[in-house]
Order: sequence, then C-alpha cells, then structure tokens
Amino acid sequence: MSTSFTRALSSLALFGFALALSPLADLRADLVWTPKTGWKAEGGVLAGALPEPDRNALDSMNKARADEERGRRSAAMSRYEGVAKKYPNSIYAAEALFRSAHIRYVRRQYVKAFDSFQDVVSKYPNSPRFNSIIGEQYLIANDLLEGKRPRYFGWIPGFKNRTKGIEFFEKIVETAPHSEYAPLSLMNVARGHQKLGEPDEAIDALDRMINDYQQSLLAPDAYLKLAQTHASLVQGPAYDQASTQQAITYYQDFLILFPSDTNVPSVDKGLAEVRKTFSESKIVIGDFYFYKRDNFKAARVLYNEAITAYPDSAVAEVARQRIAAVEKKETKTKAAALPPAPETPRPKPKRSFWLF
Repeated sequence: MSTSFTRALSSLALFGFALALSPLADLRADLVWTPKTGWKAEGGVLAGALPEPDRNALDSMNKARADEERGRRSAAMSRYEGVAKKYPNSIYAAEALFRSAHIRYVRRQYVKAFDSFQDVVSKYPNSPRFNSIIGEQYLIANDLLEGKRPRYFGWIPGFKNRTKGIEFFEKIVETAPHSEYAPLSLMNVARGHQKLGEPDEAIDALDRMINDYQQSLLAPDAYLKLAQTHASLVQGPAYDQASTQQAITYYQDFLILFPSDTNVPSVDKGLAEVRKTFSESKIVIGDFYFYKRDNFKAARVLYNEAITAYPDSAVAEVARQRIAAVEKKETKTKAAALPPAPETPRPKPKRSFWLF
C-alpha cells in the first residue's frame, strides 16, 4: 500500500470521524452573498472544502447573481435553474431553486413560482430557507386570492384565479402544519370560499381551524366567522333552522371561551338575531297546529319552546298570548263537545170538565 494512499485513507477516516461527532446542523454551511466576494459558504464542516461539482456551480451562481443585480431577471432565472438541474446535489442547488422561484414571483408567474418553491421544500427539507419559502408561498396565494392577474412569460396578462389561491393555501397547511402560516392559511381558505359563494366549504375550513389550532390567536375570529357564516344561511323562521341552531351554538361558544374579546358586543347582537329567528320558527309551526289542525297540545308545546328559546323578548310575549288563546279555545271546544243536558218533561195539562 503506497504512502500517499495511506495518508488519503487516514484523512478520510478522520473526516468521517469528525462528521460523526458533529451535530447535523453544524454540517450545513450557510450561503452568503456580497458584491465583493460573491457567493460563499460560511460555517459548517464543509465550508471552505467544496467538492468539484460545487466549485463548478459557484461560477454559475455568481454569474446568475450578477444578472439579477443588473435587473436581467430572465437571464438570472435561467442560470439559477441550470445550477439546480445540473448540480442537484450541490450545496448551491436549494439556493438556486429558491432564487429562481423568487424571480418568477416578482415576474408574477405565480403558479411556476409556487411550484418551484415547493420543489425546494420537497427536495431539500432541511434547507434553512424553509420558513422564507412558506412565507413567499403565502404571498403568492394571497395575491391570487385578492384577484391579482398572473403574467404569462412574465409580461402577458392572464386571468384572475382565486380558486388557485385557495388551492395554494391548502398546500401550505399540508406542507407546514405546525408553522404560523397554517392557521392564517385556513382563515384565508374560508375567506376565499366566501368570496366564491361557497359557504359550506368556508365552514369546513373554519371548523378545521378551531379544531386543529385551538390555541391560535385567530381562534376567536374563527368562532365568530363560523357563527356569522351559519347565520348568513338562515332564510327566516318559516324555513329549516339547522343553520340557526349552529349559529346560536358558535355565538354562545364564543361568549364562553372569549368573554373579554372586543367583539363581544357584535356577538351579543348576532346571537339576539338568531335566537329571535329560532323562537319565531316555533311560533310559525305552533300556529299551523293551532289554526289549521286544532291540535292544542302540539301548539302549546311549540309556543312554550318559543318562550324557552328567547324568554326575555317580544317573541316570547307573543307566544304567551298564543298560549292564552289556545287555552281559551280549548275550553270552548271542550264545552261544545259535551252532550246536551236531558230536557225535563213538561207536565201534561189537567183536563177540566164543565157540567151544564
């Protein structure tokens, strides 16, 4: 065995031993760019000892950044994407993908930018850019949801696509469920569905928000919007009251869970409105049994339910008046149903005889 080979083997063994003893975080070099030095790996075991592929990628990275600084975004984007494609195992690959995605976002190529950012977190999950990437994806989704038009090839105006914005927010929740962007994204999913006139989908997003992120600062807003969305589906006292009951539940939950919240006055007002509607619905059904079927028992039960639903209200007073009317008519009906009293026979008149 040659001396040079022995030394190389020893060096490799020592290097592997150093890697084994070093924490994973210490192995990763941070990439820093300055106009004077260009891209440079700082920190980590690998800093300053770049393998040949990284040295080859470095030249392209510096040229790409130079193009970017001069405002030549298309050229910079092409160079960055070339680095990511040609040197996927390079320490520059993740940064190259990130910067190309960012340029696409600036050019309002929203879908390609989002997908490129997603490639970074999928292929390089340990990238120090993870939080920045999720933040950029959030901005893309929000731009689409707000109705900003994408630009094809960076300059041809496209069509608004709020549905795609909702899809991107859902992807953020899936990719980073424990990040601060997850509850924000679910709230935006609900907002997007409301914009598109899809209340059931909005309710689903808000329900996931309060179940998965109960401790979030957005939880009060989620409860309030859930109540308001259910309330918006209420068609009146003559219709099905499932949405009314759900609205009442979420308004009451809000008051129990967040008694000091600044939205309490508006919650009280909303709760009063849906309780009034629910109470009136009981009177509507009670009137049917009372006036159309003469079913006094059913009518009395429903009028009492109207009072229970909202006791200190004008609706409850109407229900009490209806109960009095029920009792009055019931008494009259029972009296009319009694059999007539037997007639007392009239005594026959006595015959008188006159003698002449």
